Amino acid sequence: MTDFISILTHARKFKAAVKELELAELISFQEKLAALIETRKQEEAEAESLNAERNAQIEEIKQKMAALGLSTDDLDNATIKKPKVKREPRPAKYQIEVNGEMVTWTGQGRMPTVFKKEIDEGFELSDFLIAPTE
Repeated sequence: MTDFISILTHARKFKAAVKELELAELISFQEKLAALIETRKQEEAEAESLNAERNAQIEEIKQKMAALGLSTDDLDNATIKKPKVKREPRPAKYQIEVNGEMVTWTGQGRMPTVFKKEIDEGFELSDFLIAPTE
């Protein structure tokens, strides 16, 4: 709590703080405080009004759901999930023969080690194309 609020909320501290003030200054502070209080009351009344409308709408929805035999669990389970359509795997673009076995690669993702070794030895990636494009 700040010192200011501490003084305002403690009667003896407040009395000591305003002891030196003139009566006209105290009346001015009283009027300003009254205006602040009135503004706060209006803001809270507006918020309460909005909240009352919202609560009325929620209650209306609950009654409709009860009439239909639905619960909030039904709402949670009602999300329509589309079945995942698995796409066809991409065709291999490159191939290399290693120890009598063909290793293929689509050209996407991490390059297989066997291709990397061949490229490090001086080959071009185009040397391993399955169907060279023209």
